[in-house]
Amino acid sequence: MDRKKLLLITVIAALIGSWFLFDLGQYFTLEQAKAQQVALQDTIAARPFFASLVYFAIYIVVTALSLPGAAIMTLLGAALFGFWWSLILVSFASTIGATLAFLFSRYILRDWVQAKFGHRLAPINAGIKKDGAFYLFTLRLIPVFPFFLVNLLMGLTPLSTKLFYLVSQIGMLAGTAVYINAGTQLGEIESLGGIISAPVLISLALLGIFPLVAKFVMGLIEQRRVYADWTPPEKFDQNMVVIGAGAGGLVSAYIAAAVKAKVTLIERHKMGGDCLNTGCVPSKAVIRAAHAMSEITRAKEFGITTGNVSVNFEQVMARVHTVIDKIEPHDSVERYSSLGVNCVSGEARILSPWEVEVNGERMTTRNIVIATGARPLVPNIPGLQDVSYLTSDTIWQLKEQPKRLLVLGGGPIGCELAQSFQRLGSQVTLVEMVDQLLIREDADAAELVHSKLQSDGVEVKLNHKALRFESIEQSDGSRIQRAYLEHQGQTVTTDFDYVMLALGRVANVQGFGLEELGITTNERGTVEVNDYLQTKYRNIFAVGDVAGPFQLTHAAAHQAWYAAVNGLFGQFKKFKADYSVLPAATYTSPELARVGINEKEAKAQGLQYQVITYGIDDLDRAITDGEDYGFIKVITPKGKDTILGATIVGSNAGEMLAEFTLAMRHNLGLNKILGTVHPYPTMSEATKYAAGQWKQANAPKMLLTWVEKYHAWMRQGKKQSVVDQTVTKPASTNQAAEPLKENKDM
Repeated sequence: MDRKKLLLITVIAALIGSWFLFDLGQYFTLEQAKAQQVALQDTIAARPFFASLVYFAIYIVVTALSLPGAAIMTLLGAALFGFWWSLILVSFASTIGATLAFLFSRYILRDWVQAKFGHRLAPINAGIKKDGAFYLFTLRLIPVFPFFLVNLLMGLTPLSTKLFYLVSQIGMLAGTAVYINAGTQLGEIESLGGIISAPVLISLALLGIFPLVAKFVMGLIEQRRVYADWTPPEKFDQNMVVIGAGAGGLVSAYIAAAVKAKVTLIERHKMGGDCLNTGCVPSKAVIRAAHAMSEITRAKEFGITTGNVSVNFEQVMARVHTVIDKIEPHDSVERYSSLGVNCVSGEARILSPWEVEVNGERMTTRNIVIATGARPLVPNIPGLQDVSYLTSDTIWQLKEQPKRLLVLGGGPIGCELAQSFQRLGSQVTLVEMVDQLLIREDADAAELVHSKLQSDGVEVKLNHKALRFESIEQSDGSRIQRAYLEHQGQTVTTDFDYVMLALGRVANVQGFGLEELGITTNERGTVEVNDYLQTKYRNIFAVGDVAGPFQLTHAAAHQAWYAAVNGLFGQFKKFKADYSVLPAATYTSPELARVGINEKEAKAQGLQYQVITYGIDDLDRAITDGEDYGFIKVITPKGKDTILGATIVGSNAGEMLAEFTLAMRHNLGLNKILGTVHPYPTMSEATKYAAGQWKQANAPKMLLTWVEKYHAWMRQGKKQSVVDQTVTKPASTNQAAEPLKENKDM
């Protein structure tokens, strides 16, 4: 803690200590106020301005230091200065004092509190940023909540000082007026309890909920305005219409059908969406083939000699499509129809908040779920249209393996496909604009993936930006495809057969009626939704890639539950989407999996955290499998076993992550993991050993020092307990009893 804070704490402590040391509170009692009223009135009559200034200053000090006595000062002020002048004095003095207390709390405590508890306070901070004025106004109107406590707690939040002052100035006015009105009859007041009677408290409480009621009413007015141009149908054909049969749409429709709602699912292309047809499933199938080839090349490491091995790329891609065909029934029209979902193939168009058209047929519905997904980003780079480029949608149609593959983008998709195609025999160059692959992950975790890609033969170019592409005709009629890249102010070139674009995805928000309804998008280009996944129309929801903020299949399925339940039962209870424990994995070799925050995010949030790292190279099963590579990194608050996040780099990291995800979801700490029996030898033991690392780092050193002394004392063999002597003394042999007797004598 710096000197300025220490000095301020010292001054405040001295002032508060003086209050109690010199018993200054005796001058701020109701009896004392009555006794001094006449004498003070004479002083005020002689020097009114000076008296007002002194009163104003004392009131500020008492409020700023959160000292008892503000209520008495308010009553006395009313009796001395009259209603209106005292109302002005008290209103401004109390607000200034409250703001000073707010600033004291913020300056002294906020950094420490946010650093220690910032992760848990994140939802509160977000709520204060969004609706802090309403919360504060409500608390100010209800004197049941101690004002000094409100001042101190609000100082720990992100609420701006200006907003705190303005809301406090207005919010405390009602309670101040009640006290001042009572103070004008100071002589008749017998106790402070008589001022704030039950009827007054009830009245102020009702006044206190006014901001919430006002917010609710304003919401209703806003909704009436939003729906003003539309006429709802007299009845509805459907309870819910879902547009898009990817992960989010399928789960939304499934839940609706499961609770016996009438639901229609519309898909314009293929059931299963990107994940089944062009994303998760095909990419993991090709990763599996690449892994098999990698295992073969490592066979000698395990004492196995292999003959000539080659990759039949056409058969690899044929298997990819076979895998898709095997999984397709899980997401098929037949399956969902059997579950009670009305599946329709065609282009959907939203005509109104309650009408959807498909194949020329209109249907009315109480709720609409938009799950239209996203598409690969194709940037506007000069010359791109003149060369052979691929995206995650089109790469699966390749029949012939690219000899030279250029991959743009060092995110999860780019890294996975670059490594896979390299292992299958292509010469891959991976280009990334920034100085790290997998930029959202910790540098040490990303570096392990980077090193493995390079050891597999991938040429990784960091800090390179694609400037333009060119298709150059040679003298023999053949063509060379070339990329021009910028690196440290210089232009470098690389030739390729295909360029794979892995630069992100763009939400599908156009072409089905959102523009006509005025449904807006945010800066990321995704549909703007609230915490309940509602758009500006409260019966229209968006989930998955089209809504963000995560482009993950399981995130879309997670959101779908909230959209379906809020749409079908929101009139009774609505649920805010919870992303606090959302795992993700990059399926390179080694895999990189994470749940919660990583060290990079902990630093950005200013948390006081502890990092526990366990090297998988020390794990028995990893050693036997030849996968002794990587680590587990766990983020916890200092001195606590609460898991704020876990990052795993290694073989089967995505599988191992599940234990940390479960623990975080159900608030189980590292001690619980440490106390759980894990089978030996397994990769899952690594999670237990990571927990053991935390335990070792946080061992009670003082206690262990005393335990060590206890054991040393026990080794002396002296002053054995009666129980020990009884157990060890033979009953029938006098010879054996002699040593015990000697010990006792000693």
